Amino acid sequence: MADIVIETERLVLRTIDEGDAELQFRLLNTPTVMEHLGGVKELHEIEAKHAKTMAWFAREGFGFMMMVEKISGEVVGHAGMKRVDHALAPNQGDFEIGWLVREDRWRRGYASEAMRAVVEWAFTRHQASHVVALTSERNEPSWRLMEKLGMRRRKDLDFDDPAYPPEDNPTIQYSISRAEWESEE
Repeated sequence: MADIVIETERLVLRTIDEGDAELQFRLLNTPTVMEHLGGVKELHEIEAKHAKTMAWFAREGFGFMMMVEKISGEVVGHAGMKRVDHALAPNQGDFEIGWLVREDRWRRGYASEAMRAVVEWAFTRHQASHVVALTSERNEPSWRLMEKLGMRRRKDLDFDDPAYPPEDNPTIQYSISRAEWESEE
């Protein structure tokens, strides 16, 4: 059974539960939503990611969560935090935040609302000294949100990811420290 981890004004972020891979496959796995994330995934790939995030929660108390719209009770995305684990990333082990929002819920501020809560969760509950977020230069809505969160571009952390097409390389990173976050509060 899923546990509620974070609650915001309009959203509930809950742990991943049985059957959520199918929900994500159906609701979030569209060419448009997945454009900058390596493209549409097979169901078994989503199931593997869900198993990995459940292991993160069991081991470290955090991971990615399903984002549920309070008013409708529908899954509208996922958001959360994990450790940077890409073999080519120069900052392995850093706290990495991320999100994905269903296309029919874009431009409603859900990603911003969820990520403000996740950043607070990272700093207050998990004592992170800083958090990072990864994207590509071409994914302007993503890095614009990172900037709205108070994050700053970290060119020293960029890396090329051969799993992504040339137009989505390099992978770029933004970062915010706990001190920077506290000064914005």
